[in-house]
Amino acid sequence: MMNLPLFLTWARIACIPLLIIAFVPQVLPIPEEGRNTLSAIIFIIAAVTDWADGYLARKWNQTSNFGAFLDPVADKLIVSTALILLVADGRVSELVTIIIIGREITISALREWMASMGKRKSVAVNMIGKFKTAAQLSAIPMLLYGADLGGYDMRFWGTLLIWIAAALTLWSMAYYLYVAWPDLKESD
Repeated sequence: MMNLPLFLTWARIACIPLLIIAFVPQVLPIPEEGRNTLSAIIFIIAAVTDWADGYLARKWNQTSNFGAFLDPVADKLIVSTALILLVADGRVSELVTIIIIGREITISALREWMASMGKRKSVAVNMIGKFKTAAQLSAIPMLLYGADLGGYDMRFWGTLLIWIAAALTLWSMAYYLYVAWPDLKESD
């Protein structure tokens, strides 16, 4: 059943091709500054829907298994797309991108496996993961914008934040694996 929180999740997925169209110079023939600004705005809209869909689903009691599945998929798709675009443009390190995308794949697989054992709650999102997400969702629009804004070098601050996000990514992955380790050992 479609509701506003689920619609917002789908809207985040719809932002992915818009982000690509806006960012890739061969697709949208406008000056780089305009493409960068539009890309950053599209990503910010997607990030806001990430917060809004979860908030509204809980507030209005409109959570669903499908929404719980689709929400993190939408997050991972938009973040991965943005990081790949930024790597291709030389604005983000390949290492950062590999760390972030690799962690997302690893933890998604871990959560699926733990869910199959009825222990999904043991790898539920924690504060480290929330800080990691906040750092990522702040860094990426800064990097997409890639210029000064109000006297602040967005590329510098975005780069600093994306490296912080990568460190938090490794920390959160280590935490989730540590928590799941007793169950992983038992499965042998």
